[in-house]
Amino acid sequence: MSLTLRVLAPDKSVFDGNAEEIILPSTTGLLGILPGHISMVTAIDTGVLRVLNKGKWDSIALMGGFAEVESNEVTVLVNGAELGSSINSTNAEADLEEAKNKFNQLEGEPNSPEKLQAQESLNRARARFQATKDQ
Repeated sequence: MSLTLRVLAPDKSVFDGNAEEIILPSTTGLLGILPGHISMVTAIDTGVLRVLNKGKWDSIALMGGFAEVESNEVTVLVNGAELGSSINSTNAEADLEEAKNKFNQLEGEPNSPEKLQAQESLNRARARFQATKDQ
């Protein structure tokens, strides 16, 4: 028995295939999904979705959204997503360092709009970089 996974962003279908196991970055922590999982809906955080298929793990960087699990079908609707295999790891690492520097420059400004935006940019850059590490 396997799962059917669909990852949909506003502009494209990022993934549509089978999986043996899925690990979702929910807003309350990592959530493992196996065949026969109970039906549910959960909010997705910016992070890395991991997919086990034929004994190999693949990664997809997600930029927040929702996931629905029902009858061995998992549908993930997100604001943005990229397959880890399509991300240039050198560029992703450079983007992560740049985002860290911008965030650190705003250390003295707690809860300012600029700092919140820098935190979101850092989260996105970290997710993209982490997704390249499993490839």
